[in-house]
Amino acid sequence: MTLSTGHTGLNVTDLDRSLAFYRDVLGFTVLAEGKEDDRRYAFLGNGGDRPVLTLWQQAQGSYDRDRAGLHHLAFTADTMDRVREYERALRAAGADFAHDGVVAHREGAASGGIFFHDPDGTRLEISVPHGAEQAPAPHAAAPTCGFF
Repeated sequence: MTLSTGHTGLNVTDLDRSLAFYRDVLGFTVLAEGKEDDRRYAFLGNGGDRPVLTLWQQAQGSYDRDRAGLHHLAFTADTMDRVREYERALRAAGADFAHDGVVAHREGAASGGIFFHDPDGTRLEISVPHGAEQAPAPHAAAPTCGFF
């Protein structure tokens, strides 16, 4: 049996605020939305008809990195230029960044990207497999995506 990721579901505190972030800043499209007061949700895609991200308005508090569960959600871009475009859009939207600009995944790595938080504090990453050769690594030995 071979498994692959179908979609990732995130609990959010305010669906409208999260939709503005994931749709308007990161460019996801809304495939479906539930609007009942106690059952609000959105299925988001990236150009196809299958959801890649689902948002569920049922959280009572922000993301807590000290609890078991989702560590971070990583997206892959096709070029470093595209990562920098996302960085500009995220900065304009007031996103909270874990590091200042593009960083390498580890010392001497070709891969790297940006590390930031959504409106509920969920840790997110947008990276590329190559193009970060000249970027600094925040930690000498530990992977950047492991501790932010």
